[in-house]
Amino acid sequence: MTTTPAVGDLAPDFTLPGTAPATEDRDYTLAAERGHPVVLAFYPGDETPVCTKQLCSYQNDLALLTGRGATLWGISSQGIGSHKSFQEHRGLTFPLLADTDNTVFAAYGLGTGLTRRRALFVIDAEGRIAYAHVHRLGITYQSVDQIAAVLRSLPGPAAYPTETGAKKGRRTPNVPS
Repeated sequence: MTTTPAVGDLAPDFTLPGTAPATEDRDYTLAAERGHPVVLAFYPGDETPVCTKQLCSYQNDLALLTGRGATLWGISSQGIGSHKSFQEHRGLTFPLLADTDNTVFAAYGLGTGLTRRRALFVIDAEGRIAYAHVHRLGITYQSVDQIAAVLRSLPGPAAYPTETGAKKGRRTPNVPS
């Protein structure tokens, strides 16, 4: 199994198909999101009890994340059809991405097949891992308040270097897991 990237590492880039209500299905590429934080919520399955509770809690308090300039993506191995049904049934408005061959789960050290683990990564505006939490059992998840605390610890857009070749700093937010 690939090692989980550490805080400060450049996040493994990927492109996955995804769906979001009121938009056409499209490919989502992590590198294209540079310039603002991205929250990656890896979850085992649509309509499962813990995953449903997790993603519905993120939807209920989505403004706490988007208000900090962040984008939230849910990632699981189900296909687009399953994601669309899950979004419609639960009122989820953020993109759900389909990692049907578990390539991205593997790139983030989260296993494949039945060994996939629930995890949450906050990627900063420079594309580096600002926060990583991998759940051992997958029966709990990071709360929106915990994620918002990480986002608050990141520098605002004006603090990021804009000149080519600027040294990229590594930040480790002091946030409880």
